[in-house]
Amino acid sequence: MNITVRKPTEDEKSVMLSKPIWTCEVSEFDWGYDSEETCLILEGQVTVEYDGGSASFGPGDYVIFPRGLSCVWKVAAPVKKHYVFK
Repeated sequence: MNITVRKPTEDEKSVMLSKPIWTCEVSEFDWGYDSEETCLILEGQVTVEYDGGSASFGPGDYVIFPRGLSCVWKVAAPVKKHYVFK
């Protein structure tokens, strides 16, 4: 089970800009995904650690978290993102 981190296509970016925004201050917390989440990172720096690896991302990244993932979010700089659950 892997986290996908890449740059969005123009279509993906335009779709994500209409989605809700979530923010979080510098922190560390456990998280689990009951459904797939796709997000577009606007601000911040995050490393997510999970069984089998880790993923780091920041502004401009398009991130996909698979359903069933259990992980630890390590927010190094305040994060702001558009997100959608599928």
